[in-house]
Amino acid sequence: MVFEGSSAAISHTGKVRSNNQDSGYSGANLFVVADGMGGHAGGDVASSIAIGRMEGLDHPYASTDDAQASLQAAATAAASDLVRASKERPELAGLGTTLSAIVMVEDHAVIGHIGDSRIYLYRDDALTQITTDHTFVQRLVDSGRITLEEARYHPRRSVLMRVLSDMDIAPDLDMFVMPTHPGDRWLLCSDGLSGVVDEAHIAKAMGQGLAPGRTADNLLKQALDGGAPDNVTVVLVDVGGAHPLSSGTPTVVGAASNPSSLPVAPPRSSLTGWLHPVLQAANEPSHFEPDSDYFEEIIEEDKRRRTRRRIAWLAGLLVAVLALIGGGILAYNWTQTRYFVGADDDSVVIYRGIQQDLGPIKLSTEVKDTFILLADLPSYQRDSVERTINARSLADAIAITERLRQSALPPIPVPIPTPTPSAPEPTPTEVPTP
Repeated sequence: MVFEGSSAAISHTGKVRSNNQDSGYSGANLFVVADGMGGHAGGDVASSIAIGRMEGLDHPYASTDDAQASLQAAATAAASDLVRASKERPELAGLGTTLSAIVMVEDHAVIGHIGDSRIYLYRDDALTQITTDHTFVQRLVDSGRITLEEARYHPRRSVLMRVLSDMDIAPDLDMFVMPTHPGDRWLLCSDGLSGVVDEAHIAKAMGQGLAPGRTADNLLKQALDGGAPDNVTVVLVDVGGAHPLSSGTPTVVGAASNPSSLPVAPPRSSLTGWLHPVLQAANEPSHFEPDSDYFEEIIEEDKRRRTRRRIAWLAGLLVAVLALIGGGILAYNWTQTRYFVGADDDSVVIYRGIQQDLGPIKLSTEVKDTFILLADLPSYQRDSVERTINARSLADAIAITERLRQSALPPIPVPIPTPTPSAPEPTPTEVPTP
């Protein structure tokens, strides 16, 4: 049964890489993304070989079991092709590629995956990552050593633990089958998209209801706007939906779209390699499959890196705290060189410091109470004192208070009542005795 729906594929070199090592395929029943690696030309060749082997799977299948078996067989054949290519052309040694593929079988999606390219499903307004990255940092996440957010910026996020390569003729793909129904949107992409555009923005683009081609263009634009340090490849598949398939012709993008023109440098002599070690290193793989000893060493080095980062963070924090304390002491000492005249209840007082307080810390202390009553001052001077008057020094503050004292209103004399003279006591009159 031929898949009913629509799809689109697009690939871009990005803003940093000089060539495109990604490849993508969008056909009638088959959809694939491959992210090649292995120096200047090795990645181009690897992803092209993978797509070339996968193209033969683009036909209807009687069952999902048949599709799974075909996917595994094609991946194994691609790995053998990579081994043969590196033997025939030693300059390609170390080439490899990721592989994420979907074969549509009636109302099911048969998925094969190895590497760090991704397959997402957008269903019922929610985006779900279907595949698991076969990376070193994903193992750290799975073991609880780091969080997903830390993995996004980890310096070894590109180290692959499983990949199609010239070092393994029996690749171990993740294989599984998922039901799918009209309205589902499937996204296959290289890490050039998922490593730059977060899932929230991917989901927003997927949920706008645009045709697959326009949606793929929007996702690519977001990756380019984000700097696009790597090649970017997007394959978008709508199951059923409102956008009919415009053409039954398969679309091949990226390196696989022009495999005959792949630039392959001729082998260098040992003398050339000795004279130009940097150029020789250009053909070394940028991704590889580390053995168990390397994995353990990476873990230990990661622990050391986190310890160094923690020490550096604590040292920086200590320096910041000391600087803050030192700055606070200097600032406080400066405040104690300042003086002002203010009010304390009903009298005029000289203070040392500044008028403001720092929370519970008082930045001023009383130096001298002048015993000048606020009530004795003219109203404009009383207002000035209550708002505080800044002084350049203690002597200046004393001079200010002396001027205030001279301006103080003289006290209103209290009248002393004049005593009322008492009436003279009558002089007793002598009465003659008869």
